[in-house]
Amino acid sequence: MIRLAGAPISWGVCEVPGWGHQMAAGRVLAEMRRAGLTATEFGPGGFLPADPAERAALLAAHGLEAVGGFVPAVLHDPGHDPLPGVRHALAGFGTAGTLVLAAATGTDGYDTRPELTEKGWAALLGNLDRIAAYAAGAGVTTVLHPHVGTMVEGRAEVDRVLDGSGVPLCLDTGHLLVGGTDPADLARRVPDRVAHVHLKDVDAVLAARVRAGDLTYTDAVRGGMYRPLGRGDVDIAGIVASLTAAGYDGWYVMEQDTVLDTGPAEGAGPLADVTAGLDYLRAAVPG
Repeated sequence: MIRLAGAPISWGVCEVPGWGHQMAAGRVLAEMRRAGLTATEFGPGGFLPADPAERAALLAAHGLEAVGGFVPAVLHDPGHDPLPGVRHALAGFGTAGTLVLAAATGTDGYDTRPELTEKGWAALLGNLDRIAAYAAGAGVTTVLHPHVGTMVEGRAEVDRVLDGSGVPLCLDTGHLLVGGTDPADLARRVPDRVAHVHLKDVDAVLAARVRAGDLTYTDAVRGGMYRPLGRGDVDIAGIVASLTAAGYDGWYVMEQDTVLDTGPAEGAGPLADVTAGLDYLRAAVPG
């Protein structure tokens, strides 16, 4: 079976201020384990203890290991050095081996973003390689996460990162599709540049509305743009098959971004959706 991990965003836990109801770490971790997961990404700052030993102990108490963490950083500003912030984040990683880096805009949320200048691109690409080299010295692999509402969102931007840096990608099947990149095509085209995977399924109609500017990203997520695996328009099984055939043996992190208005009833809400996704994967992916 493929290596599966969870992510707190599937339980509505997000770094964006005002995103929605934020569930307590104890319940989220317990529900991850109840769903059958044995590993997780860290989630946003403040979700887990900052102290690496306390963080590891809490995860171990729930039968979970850490695979890495999502770290937004401003990479495109020539006057800003992102390395100190990344260094601080890595200090809490412990044995987790993957830095999931996003090219943040410098403002909260993912509904708008500025235009990236040539100077900005030079800074971004240079910072990517510099951060990756630093993290490698700490035994951590850096991946760039193309993400809606960041400086690397669309197909042309993804290709520019591939052409202009040596940093591999986090293949997020949802953000890529929403941003205009076919994740199945990318998995077939450059499997050697994929070092981490976020599995999402997507309502393609809502995704198209986000690309067209008819709907904000946040409203689309609130409206159910991300579907349980197997119930949307992404070829999840095909992507896993392509990567497996190419020799990928890294983590597949189940991510179904959601916005919660209130705490869900016991056994309902995110837990039910994650469990449905796991059932789909067990049926659709050999081994």
